[in-house]
Amino acid sequence: MNMTQLQTALWTLVVKEIRRFMRIWPQTLLPPAITMSLYFVIFGNLVGSRIGDMGGFTYMQFIVPGLIMMSVITNSYSNVCSSFFSAKFQHSIEELITSPMPLYLILWGYVIGGVARGVLVGFIVTLVSLFFTDLHIHSFFITIYTVVITSLLFSIAGFINAVYARSFDDISIVPTFVLTPLTYLGGVFYAISTLSPFWQKLSLANPIVYMVNAFRYGILGHSDVNVGISLTAITLFCGAFYGFAYYLLSRGSGIRQ
Repeated sequence: MNMTQLQTALWTLVVKEIRRFMRIWPQTLLPPAITMSLYFVIFGNLVGSRIGDMGGFTYMQFIVPGLIMMSVITNSYSNVCSSFFSAKFQHSIEELITSPMPLYLILWGYVIGGVARGVLVGFIVTLVSLFFTDLHIHSFFITIYTVVITSLLFSIAGFINAVYARSFDDISIVPTFVLTPLTYLGGVFYAISTLSPFWQKLSLANPIVYMVNAFRYGILGHSDVNVGISLTAITLFCGAFYGFAYYLLSRGSGIRQ
């Protein structure tokens, strides 16, 4: 395939993935906005008024970056996981793999679709948050880079989950028992610095801590973790996950039985 054909193939797959979640926007885009609005009302207004300031900011301002990042993570992950597993279940992925389209473009097609949904949902949640508090971006580069690289990371993670999944029940195991606990314990609702020394050190083993804090620094200029270390860790995780996902796809794991 020449360069034009490669671009056309990638663009076709990306458009297909975007149209897939846009076509059912009441199920993919609306629920995160409603859920986050409830978080803002309950935790930001009702609970936050009793907690007071945190990190030099109102509690509402403090949790907004974490909630935006939580929506980006969950939607990027679920989009690719459900889409690729559906392709496996319907055996349409076999036709795609046997086509002249390179495997790395197949992987990127699904991943870019997940990034598109994650970033779009993050933007929607950000707009919703403006009804509850004021946001002033501290660093546009760190904010945008953190959102994109985190969405990319969890899109790839969703792809890996879909490769190993053998039933529709399997695609909900990791989000329920791994992703959700790590997200809630990733400093979304509290500052890591408020924990005891033991729990602070233990929290550093949670990769989502680095993502939430890097994004919070991008918006508020406040982070409990060194921002350089956070961005480096996220980027390295992303590279490792991509290499593993491509390895699984090239082996046909979970596809060629």
